[in-house]
Amino acid sequence: MKSRISLPTLMAIGMALGIVAGLMLPTLDWLYKPLGDLFIKLIRMVVVPLVLCTIIAGAASVGDLSKLGRVATKTLVYYLATTGIAVVIGLVFANIIDPGQGLDIATEGLKAKAKDAPPLVQVFLDIVPLNPIDGLAKGNMLQIIFFALIFGFGLSAIGEKGRPVIAFFDACGEVMIKVTNIVMYYAPIGVFGLIAVTAAKHGLDILLPLIKVIGVMYLAAVCHAFITYLPLVKASGVSLGLFFKMLSAPLLIAFTTCSSAAALSTNLIQVQKLGASKPVASFSIPLGNTINMDGTAVYLGVVAIFVAEIYGIAMPIDKQVQVLAMGVLASIGSVGVPGAGLIMSTIVFTQVGIPLEGIAIIAGIDRVMDMARTTLNVLGDATGAVVVSKWEGDLDLERGARFAREEEA
Repeated sequence: MKSRISLPTLMAIGMALGIVAGLMLPTLDWLYKPLGDLFIKLIRMVVVPLVLCTIIAGAASVGDLSKLGRVATKTLVYYLATTGIAVVIGLVFANIIDPGQGLDIATEGLKAKAKDAPPLVQVFLDIVPLNPIDGLAKGNMLQIIFFALIFGFGLSAIGEKGRPVIAFFDACGEVMIKVTNIVMYYAPIGVFGLIAVTAAKHGLDILLPLIKVIGVMYLAAVCHAFITYLPLVKASGVSLGLFFKMLSAPLLIAFTTCSSAAALSTNLIQVQKLGASKPVASFSIPLGNTINMDGTAVYLGVVAIFVAEIYGIAMPIDKQVQVLAMGVLASIGSVGVPGAGLIMSTIVFTQVGIPLEGIAIIAGIDRVMDMARTTLNVLGDATGAVVVSKWEGDLDLERGARFAREEEA
């Protein structure tokens, strides 16, 4: 049997080489950056057509509004519950370890501008696109999901006349999956470039003074995965080894790009290989990519305590409850705000009375912390697709085992 190195292994090698290259030859960041930027462009190129085609085909094949309602309700309950748990875990670890205690960081002259989350009513109104083509062009995922669902149900409603169009979108979805697989051949080089730029820009001199808060963030993220996701995956009947093996590629993409959107297409493909149903995965993965932010929720709990400790501000239980509530609401209420992590921090800090200048302290290490929170976001989306498929009785465990055997062959 011919042995070959798997794509996730090649990506891991690329990441390791990128760290070494970035630390040893930081002046070559001009060379590393285009390699990483090209990968992000390629992977995001496939996202919109893949999501549009798969959701249209999935909604048309379901043809049952009550089933979609069940899937949507279960998905949203899962997202809100896990996000709440994530904020609690971030707060607990930050309270236990006290990452800001004894840290002497000059804060004079630091400035940060407050941002306001858009009103929740406006967020829901903005889901409906005035022009679907404009929503597609801008990559507005919520508008794309809304239009694709409506279009898919319209196709189902016209019966036999719609079957050729359903077949067309189903075929287009398969084409985009193939295109995604082609793009992934470049992934090891792209991962090398992205991680090399990060290592070159955030060398050890910047990381060491703030290593404690970075450690708390990563520890809390890992803890959330073990406490929240893994029991749910195990209860669904999916082998944990198979789960992480199949998701290694999207998780590595998330870690190196700090972009949930970049990992979306690969994540959507891999959860279906695991056995998640196409209608559930096509709905929950793009939606989770937009509103499910467990990693960001952990981050908010950690940095709120961290910055408060630096400024000597007490954080009694009532203020920490406010951080919990804001973290959960921000996952929906800040959909339209770019740069979600830092922007959400300004919203939470304003709410609980933490100086906004504290944002400038964590801005320098935000990229390193973003690697953990984006990976956790993507892992949460994948877990949700598997769990909701199980709740709907649509989880195909044999499909996951079959794909695993094919990859080993």
